[in-house]
Amino acid sequence: MITLFGFGPAFGLPDPSPFVTKVEVLLKMAGLPHQLVRGDFRKAPKGKIPWIEDDGVALGDSVFIRWHLEKKYGFDFDAGYSPAERAAAFAMERMCEDHLYWGVVDARWMVKSNYEAGPAKFFQTVPALLRPLVVGMVQRKVKRNLWGQGFGRHSRPEVERLAIADIDALAAFLGDKPFLLGDAPCGADATVYSFVAGTLCKTFATPIRDAAERHENLVAYATRCEKKWYPTGFGAV
Repeated sequence: MITLFGFGPAFGLPDPSPFVTKVEVLLKMAGLPHQLVRGDFRKAPKGKIPWIEDDGVALGDSVFIRWHLEKKYGFDFDAGYSPAERAAAFAMERMCEDHLYWGVVDARWMVKSNYEAGPAKFFQTVPALLRPLVVGMVQRKVKRNLWGQGFGRHSRPEVERLAIADIDALAAFLGDKPFLLGDAPCGADATVYSFVAGTLCKTFATPIRDAAERHENLVAYATRCEKKWYPTGFGAV
């Protein structure tokens, strides 16, 4: 059985990390038995969550995990779609993971009210005397990452404008299709669903969420995907 290491359900989401949710949905799509376990960054093969263990082999990064599942288990997540359609789905996926993601990080970590409602709760198990040091260290790391990527160099309205452009693009591409490419889910739906659900999360008040809520097709898409892959809710870790 495959073990998926993540954070566990939080804020009304399968996992606060869209990358964990992505991998979990891929495993569900492929029909592969798996268990969810709370991960420890110190044990992760690439120092990041999620990662999986499959037959004693640890593998990190959601893209490489997908490729591993496709190669080892012979599952085609994009079955029935043309090379051009697959390429378009891959581009939507990259937009979510390499661009929209940073807008989500900024909204959750750099806006004080959102930080207190969300990420601050991750540190509740840290001993009280150490908590300020740990929190400060992690916050500085997040801020450095945002600066290095480039989003951290923008004003908040500029960051929000960039992220909203991604949301609008997703809505336009989805149109009236049930899933990203058509009637059947493709591999990128695991990613797109995870990010759309994350931006719609009620815990975080942000213009990015407001923009997503204005697109009725994105709201319906998130609901449709949740019913398909989490019909009985989110399991505990």
